[in-house]
Amino acid sequence: MEVALPVGLNEKVRPLSGLDPFLWPSFLLAVAITSITVGLMWDISWHMTIGRDTFWTPAHMAIYLGGAMSGFVGGWLAIKYTFLMGPEGHGVSVRVFGARAPLGAWAAIWGAIAMITSGPFDDWWHNAYGLDVKIISPPHAVLGLGMLGISLGALLLVLSRQNQCQDKKGSGLFVYVGGVFLVLGAVFLTETTFPNHQHGSLFYLACSAMIPMRLVATGWAGKCSWPATRVAAVYMMVVCGMVWILPLFPGQPMLAPIYNPVTHMVPPAFPLLLIIPAFVIDLVLRKVRHCSGWLKTLGLSVILGAIFLGLLMGVQWYFAEFLLSPSADNWFFAGNRYWTYGSRPGAYRQEFWRVDRARNGSEYLRWSSIFVCWGVASLSAWIGLVWGNWMRKVQR
Repeated sequence: MEVALPVGLNEKVRPLSGLDPFLWPSFLLAVAITSITVGLMWDISWHMTIGRDTFWTPAHMAIYLGGAMSGFVGGWLAIKYTFLMGPEGHGVSVRVFGARAPLGAWAAIWGAIAMITSGPFDDWWHNAYGLDVKIISPPHAVLGLGMLGISLGALLLVLSRQNQCQDKKGSGLFVYVGGVFLVLGAVFLTETTFPNHQHGSLFYLACSAMIPMRLVATGWAGKCSWPATRVAAVYMMVVCGMVWILPLFPGQPMLAPIYNPVTHMVPPAFPLLLIIPAFVIDLVLRKVRHCSGWLKTLGLSVILGAIFLGLLMGVQWYFAEFLLSPSADNWFFAGNRYWTYGSRPGAYRQEFWRVDRARNGSEYLRWSSIFVCWGVASLSAWIGLVWGNWMRKVQR
């Protein structure tokens, strides 16, 4: 693939004619990934509440609406910057196979193609093998890659807009898209992040791999104050919205066996308290204006990994105990309400799974597991720093 950057991808450029050329495309891609995210969480709830679905369910339509919108926005930007802008558009676009578009548009186009490909694949998979028992099935993996491409495309486009603005007016959309990007990553960890998993090493390992890079990258690249904290707040608002809204709609199982006769759409579990480690990550990044050199970057990533893991363990360990208690069985926290129609009643619902136990029966994490999670969190934070440092320079 031929990619030509005539004036450098990271070179400082000015908005065309003093205008804001990425405003409406950024807004539309933000709407698109919101539709994808809401549709994805709705689809998971559909499977947990009703069971078998068809290609034409409302949740699927929301997902593919977002994919189609992303493809149209990316395609329009490619047409605009290839045929309509002329030389003045070269400074805010990159060339691929002779065509021109902003970098985020190319990522969105690729993601839309992957999503469209996954639709018939997923429908065939259901017809051939029946109901999915895992979130990550082969067609869902293709769909997830498409969603990743679209979310990265949206993030790059709003990032270009933020970096071209002399003030902070582009930061709000960047924070919002970063928050939805975090939600998408967390959704694909659903099978390891139920409250019942939150005393086990697998939960902390999965979170350490997925989350620090997103918080650190957006915290390092955002121009507004407390960007990582705001991204985590968006994550919490989106997930809480689904926790509170989904149960308002009736639903009943349509596929046997039925062990838990739910009557309303099953909500996701209450979101992780990521806003606390995000706040401290912001505190550290505010003190470090620049981080050059591999040794300094490595040292900072080890510190950020320890902060993330330590604070996540400190807050989530005890909050998970609350979520499994009768006190959380209400509309706000949705404790004991995220069980599928196929979940048998039993004491296991109020217990932690895959935990290490001491001789006295108390639950704990092995030091070896903690060090492994710390290493993974540090690597994830290092990727976030490198990525965020690049994101600071993106202009197109």
